[in-house]
Amino acid sequence: MNRLFPDDLNIYLRILFSFLASSGRYLIFSGGAFLLYYIVKRQDWYYRKIQQRYPRQTQLFTELKYSFSTIIIFTAYGVIMFLLKKYYGITGNFYDNIHEYGIPYFFMSIFLLIIMHDTYFYWTHRFMHHPRIFKYVHHIHHHSTNPTPLAVYSFHPFEALVNGGFAYFALFTIPIHLGALLIFLVIFIFTDILLHLGYELFPRNFTRLPFLRWINTSTHHNMHHQYFKGNYGLYFNFWDRLMGTLNTNYERRFEEITQRTPDPAGDPS
Repeated sequence: MNRLFPDDLNIYLRILFSFLASSGRYLIFSGGAFLLYYIVKRQDWYYRKIQQRYPRQTQLFTELKYSFSTIIIFTAYGVIMFLLKKYYGITGNFYDNIHEYGIPYFFMSIFLLIIMHDTYFYWTHRFMHHPRIFKYVHHIHHHSTNPTPLAVYSFHPFEALVNGGFAYFALFTIPIHLGALLIFLVIFIFTDILLHLGYELFPRNFTRLPFLRWINTSTHHNMHHQYFKGNYGLYFNFWDRLMGTLNTNYERRFEEITQRTPDPAGDPS
């Protein structure tokens, strides 16, 4: 059997299953959030809309198109890892027995993945904003100046490769149990949707509390899309604060949005 191109039906089924699973996650979570906030509750929750206007249909089409391009690349990453394990025995630091490292490490590894991912995202994101890179790659994601949940995977293929590469980086850095990885992925998906939601869900004064102020809000990332610079973090904003890239109007903007009250007229459009 050719080891590079295995003639194995299970491989093709694996590819199909991985693509359908990735597409299903995107459509259920991102599509569900879009349906709820932009269609079902559009009028009722308009006062929480960060930028009080709605994107054009051309932007939505771009978000969908590039998101499915990214899903194909993420699927390829998963299939490559499956092939490496099946035909070459390369599994990185995956382990099967949860007791091998213990329950405390299981939960600590989830926290480590979040911290590692936040750091990886911040610095690769800043790299994508270098003028020589941005105009060829990251500008695709910034077509969504007023992002929706459909924009979570809206990347140029090169950026999708960089973002998807974190899984390999993590897998060959620390021991990871499959269960911990799945929990981390759920946290990542919900965080990514929250940041691109276009609505602020956190309560007033959230950014004034000692610990919670380090957690990113939808307003934080929305301002990045609107102004094209600053606010590069994913889960947290400590890298932004440390490196001086936090938008100076962020907390003021958050307070302004969370002080709004429902308007009986709802969505003016």
